Amino acid sequence: MFYKTSEPHGLPHNPFKSCVAPRPIAWVSSIDPDGVVNLAPYSFFNAVASDPPMVMISFNGYHEHGGEKDTLANIKSSGEFVANMVPRALKDVMNVTTAPVAHEVDELELAGLTTEDSALVKPPRVREAPIHLECSLHQEIKLPCTLEDSINTMIIGHVLGVHIRDEVLTDGMVDLSKIEPLARLGYMQYSAVENPFVMNRPRD
Repeated sequence: MFYKTSEPHGLPHNPFKSCVAPRPIAWVSSIDPDGVVNLAPYSFFNAVASDPPMVMISFNGYHEHGGEKDTLANIKSSGEFVANMVPRALKDVMNVTTAPVAHEVDELELAGLTTEDSALVKPPRVREAPIHLECSLHQEIKLPCTLEDSINTMIIGHVLGVHIRDEVLTDGMVDLSKIEPLARLGYMQYSAVENPFVMNRPRD
């Protein structure tokens, strides 16, 4: 089949997100001006550069209780955030933090998670996560949005520091088989990295 994205696709559900999959999940911890910590997962997330290391997160729509989503508002006000990696073992806990709760609700407490201080930024890290990327806001990009009363905003973050749990390293390299990072597919489907393999480039 073929469809123009500006016209109805004729399927029961929009297939677009299944056409760009899997997508890694950033479990973003941020902090508001009053010191309230927020935690939320975002699958429109990826690395966009390595030197210096940069990541992007895209925010679609507003908070169900009004205003910008807490994570976006917090990043814009503080200029900082932490992208925590979600291992498969915490998939159900991560899902708890997707709930559209009121602004003042602490998602970490709701999910039974704990925090630990970051080294370079104010937002804390999720202690239970195996990898944390401490980031500063590099740029906010307002993207087009075809939905009425909605927004699409991309945040590009500069990764200032990286925490890696020693137990997920093998011979000095991150061993994803020990983490099984969670990824988002389309619809309400998820996957996890279970069978990484090595394939060298011809010049190597």
